[in-house]
Amino acid sequence: MTTKAYTKDYPRPQFVREHWTNLNGEWSFRFDDGNVGESQNWQETFEETHKITVPFTYETKASGIGEERFHPHVWYSKSVSIPKDAEGRRVILHFQAVDYIAKVWVNGSMVGRHQGGYAAFSFDITPYLVFGADNIITVKAEDGDSCTQPRGKQRWTKDNFECFYVQTTGIWQTVWLEYVEEQRLDSVKITPDIDRNAVRFDYKVHGAAGTAGELRLEAIVTLKGKPVKRVSLAADRPSQSIEVDLVHEANGPWKKSLWSPRHPNLYDVEFVLYRGDKVVDRVHSYFGMRKISIENGKVLLNNSPIYQRLILDQGYWTDSHLTPPSEEALIEDIDNMLAMGYNGVRKHMKIEDARFLYWCDVKGLLVWSEMAATFEFNDDAVDNFTKEWLEIVQQQYNHPSIITWVPFNESWGVSAILRDKKQQKFTEGIYYLTKSIDPYRPVITNDGWEHTVSDILTLHDYVQTGDEFLKRYAGNKEAIVSNETTCNHWKYAFAEGYGYKGQPIMITEFGGIAFQSDKGWGYGEQVTTDEAFLARFEGLTKAIKSVDYISGYCYTQLADVQQEINGLLTEAREPKFPLEKIRAINLG
Repeated sequence: MTTKAYTKDYPRPQFVREHWTNLNGEWSFRFDDGNVGESQNWQETFEETHKITVPFTYETKASGIGEERFHPHVWYSKSVSIPKDAEGRRVILHFQAVDYIAKVWVNGSMVGRHQGGYAAFSFDITPYLVFGADNIITVKAEDGDSCTQPRGKQRWTKDNFECFYVQTTGIWQTVWLEYVEEQRLDSVKITPDIDRNAVRFDYKVHGAAGTAGELRLEAIVTLKGKPVKRVSLAADRPSQSIEVDLVHEANGPWKKSLWSPRHPNLYDVEFVLYRGDKVVDRVHSYFGMRKISIENGKVLLNNSPIYQRLILDQGYWTDSHLTPPSEEALIEDIDNMLAMGYNGVRKHMKIEDARFLYWCDVKGLLVWSEMAATFEFNDDAVDNFTKEWLEIVQQQYNHPSIITWVPFNESWGVSAILRDKKQQKFTEGIYYLTKSIDPYRPVITNDGWEHTVSDILTLHDYVQTGDEFLKRYAGNKEAIVSNETTCNHWKYAFAEGYGYKGQPIMITEFGGIAFQSDKGWGYGEQVTTDEAFLARFEGLTKAIKSVDYISGYCYTQLADVQQEINGLLTEAREPKFPLEKIRAINLG
């Protein structure tokens, strides 16, 4: 089951238009270790030294290069034919992700610059094109080993170490063109309200200023092919909102139309922009009617408590690293999580491909969306982190599967947060800025320990046995939340000056069990048999579920990642034992 306008490999499934061109595939490529490309005008006369398969980075085998050594400046070039019949429309060049700074030229002319390795961005390249001819798109990507840029699990040293892996440099998600009119929808922010049976659409319309009623916007809402609502308004301002009542008795009881893991119902919505009687833009989207709230120390989904069984997923693949090898690979990961009895995923230190979130929406997998960390604290780090995080929250806002924002993890980038007032205030600032865009989802600062203001108290603990876990946590809630004792063996639950206010408590990292191997590591002693693995896994999981004040957990992790071999699957996504055995423990 998919949404009405689903198109395989379409890079932005929540905002679908008909006319687009995928630019993935072979590009010309060149390293620029001396950073001489701009001064030598490579954007005008580009001489390739390699071919590269976009969107895979040069560090990966899938790119066709497979060079893991760090190169801070890399260039791409591609000849793209722009059809003559596109003249009169605007041509938008989209990048789903480029790490870390992207500079873009078309036919030798600079069209734009973007900073941030995980957020999508785009440029209107129409003024630089020749229609009915080939046009040269050139991209320079600048990356660095700086720990003031959000880098997540990307190493900043020559070799991998601990839980940090080969870096990602340059284009690592889809590049594509879109053909649109001058007057068009730029975005629609979709906010469900299940208590009032309504949904709000916040529109941004490009070219609406000064049109004096010339433009009209229509929204057509359907559910499983059946009409629900059709609303229309004059699009006479660049930004405006409309609330739509979704009571529709013909489609059965209201609760059957809500989105949840068990019933991931999605409404299709078609946005049509008219100029007079002429259609100038048509965008297909979808939304889920669901509510996340917190009451009496519990997380509620649609006003009912939900026990979250999450799995941590870092989203790395053997031959393509951070880039999904295919849409089917994303679907396979989600299906494996569901098959093992998990109802959610904590996407760790990575902003995932929008198609992953689409399939979580469709299949009903809860998502914690987590920002890639910096690893230093100074003014540059604050600036870099804040700008990119706010871009990401806005870009991911409409996905019903996302139920929690996680901007900080384990004090990474804020290593002195226990006592440092500046670092504490930074996390507070990010919390409130996130809430200013999205007041409806919980925000966690800082996942694992040393929380400041946080809607959920999340704790990490890699204790090896269930008995050890119970000794530390059973009956010890008050000591842990009051900082009388550490929440594991070395970190306090709250930073100094902050305290417990009745938040839900979850164990959001545990386990990390690895089989005996000299090729990598896991947490605790490695095991030698399936029986030993499953016994330890079951003991820990049952212990957590038996503690009455804990309302969910997140197991580390889905799949092995390079030197970290503590996944339930190998890095090639081969199960280490039958998935139903994990499912039985999770659901038992």
